Amino acid sequence: MSQTAIGSPTTGGSKAAAAPSSAAGQSVNKRLQTELMTLMTAGDPSLSAFPEGDNIFQWTGTITGGAGTVYEGLTFKLLLKFPTSYPFEAPQVTFSTPCFHPNVDQYGNICLDILKEKWSAVYNVRTILLSIQSLLGDPNLDSPLNGHAASIWHNVPEYKKALLKHKSAHTAEPRRP
Repeated sequence: MSQTAIGSPTTGGSKAAAAPSSAAGQSVNKRLQTELMTLMTAGDPSLSAFPEGDNIFQWTGTITGGAGTVYEGLTFKLLLKFPTSYPFEAPQVTFSTPCFHPNVDQYGNICLDILKEKWSAVYNVRTILLSIQSLLGDPNLDSPLNGHAASIWHNVPEYKKALLKHKSAHTAEPRRP
């Protein structure tokens, strides 16, 4: 019986099955377009994000370290991958720029509750970027992905030294003529 219903001309065959996915994709596309416009008009120089090429489901984001933190003056790139169920499911967000931080592992994965179990459809790209920016200066030391960074967090001079060493180890030396 179900086989007849799926393939019958009255239900549109496989096109009917694909329609919800296509409609969902259009809805997500519209939501992401709106979020892009909001970000562009917000005028916040400390964060930005744009789709990579024509793929609205994959963005490159940029955040700068907050004033008064050990990350002040540093800029980090992030990769945001949006599922077709966005905003009802969190995007996958990782650091593209190596980041020495208690809640970031060597692969750029981020331990942040709003990207996992505390995700809500009311969050958007801007709130994600702001949350990660805030996390830089205020890590969750109870849930570290980088134990070494967590262990030296409270020793600011040692932490800053390790942060800059990590950054320089992952930055190509400029060529001199």
